[in-house]
Amino acid sequence: MSTTAPSPTRLAAQAAAEELLARILYAEAGQRPVRAIEALACLALNRAHAALATAEARTRFAGDAAPETLPRAVIAVLRAPFQFPVRHPQHERHALFAAPIEGDAALAVCRRIAGRALRGALPDATRGALLWHDLLRQPGWSLGRMPTLEAGGLAFYRLEGL
Repeated sequence: MSTTAPSPTRLAAQAAAEELLARILYAEAGQRPVRAIEALACLALNRAHAALATAEARTRFAGDAAPETLPRAVIAVLRAPFQFPVRHPQHERHALFAAPIEGDAALAVCRRIAGRALRGALPDATRGALLWHDLLRQPGWSLGRMPTLEAGGLAFYRLEGL
């Protein structure tokens, strides 16, 4: 039986996806309970899986990128405009995304969660959620919808049809 080692490109994409996801988690939810951080990681993975599956999801969640692997799909989703507000330079917590505080315990937690999520070792408590918002704000699209999960001040929703 022959075993082939993962290519350096695949390993680089995996590491890049983990670090980008960890930074998003840290800036968006690092001060929240672990369950909320895990749920946000699951949402990012759900969007990446959806982007791999359909053109509609690629347009909606990955900025029309056409990734071929899960790590590349995660990167496309995390880089797409309007998906995660902390990526915008004017966002109040953008600095935590751009330059995370090394040695911060919350960053270490977010890195562990990102790694677990990308290895498929994180159960999806959101039950396939593709949409989310902070409970302090109620966007119009959420009116009349039932969240699949509320955790740590975040609400998660499924999106039927994708």
